[in-house]
Amino acid sequence: MFEIVKHIDFCFGHRLLDYDGKCNQPHGHNGRAEIRLQAESLDDLGMVADFRDVRRTVEAWVNANLDHRMILRRGDPLIDAIEGLGQEAFVMDENPTTENMARMLFHQVRQLGLPVVAVTLWETPDSYATFAPEPARAARPNGSARAAVTSN
Repeated sequence: MFEIVKHIDFCFGHRLLDYDGKCNQPHGHNGRAEIRLQAESLDDLGMVADFRDVRRTVEAWVNANLDHRMILRRGDPLIDAIEGLGQEAFVMDENPTTENMARMLFHQVRQLGLPVVAVTLWETPDSYATFAPEPARAARPNGSARAAVTSN
């Protein structure tokens, strides 16, 4: 298995509704998305994917949708205030936690056609969340599924 990793840096603001702590206030982060791509074999050039293509596609989407934007949960009254000022917010169905944002980015990278296996979003230099789908489950002879176990 081959794996490559590309980092995309961007700035964003957010707040968490219904949260009992400082993060219920609008605030910002210098985020870093770590995009992990894997392939069983390499393409004709010997690559999982061209780093340049990963940057061009993923960074273009991040720049157009997330960079220097407030990322807010649908129904947040701050959305109307921001849009009333002629600005744009990025709206999610759930609280824009680091975990939810990593999952959203994972699905977006997959929609861009890249062989993504995980996305890690660094919110600060020492705090991050990773989203990766559940490992594949091996089918049992009787038709039920169980998790594959690997020993080291």
